[in-house]
Amino acid sequence: MQKLIFATNNKHKVEEIRSVLGNRFQIKTLEEAGIKIDIPEPYLTLEENAREKSRTIYTLTGQDCFGEDTGLEVFALNGEPGVKSARYAGEEKSFQKNIDKLLSKLKGTTNREAQFRTVISLYRSGKEFQFEGICKGKITDQQSGDGGFGYDPVFVPDGAYETFANMSLEEKNQYSHRRKAMDQLIGFLLMQAVS
Repeated sequence: MQKLIFATNNKHKVEEIRSVLGNRFQIKTLEEAGIKIDIPEPYLTLEENAREKSRTIYTLTGQDCFGEDTGLEVFALNGEPGVKSARYAGEEKSFQKNIDKLLSKLKGTTNREAQFRTVISLYRSGKEFQFEGICKGKITDQQSGDGGFGYDPVFVPDGAYETFANMSLEEKNQYSHRRKAMDQLIGFLLMQAVS
């Protein structure tokens, strides 16, 4: 079984990714790997922030690892909150304050189109590989549902009628940006395993 360190302690992200991987890979969080650091996200792109996470952990451990960064990009707001999605309303990373700020900025706007975008950076044997997943959808006028995390209560993916927060994890994975990026990562790892 291939082992990877996932450069995060975000339990929601870990749950989503483990639900995709099943028992094909053993994933350790930073905490489970005994790594007690908080990796900064100082860059202006998802790609650079994801790379910072994976490169930091690979440098520390020498083990295969991956990091990811995800942003909600709202077209009417020129791509906001984007790379600042987790801290949109401040450094305390409040899901509710972030949603309140987003809905306030979109008030009276008819163009509600948006997309979630995930970038995964894998460090393997000293080389970096990146994978991207995109889920297009729309921002609702008000919150609905209490599942998921982040902007899930206000995002309806294209082809669905409910917000992510109203879906089970299995339902969300049918549309999920993180799932699409993970599928690329898994495909790459499986190809590497047989080559």
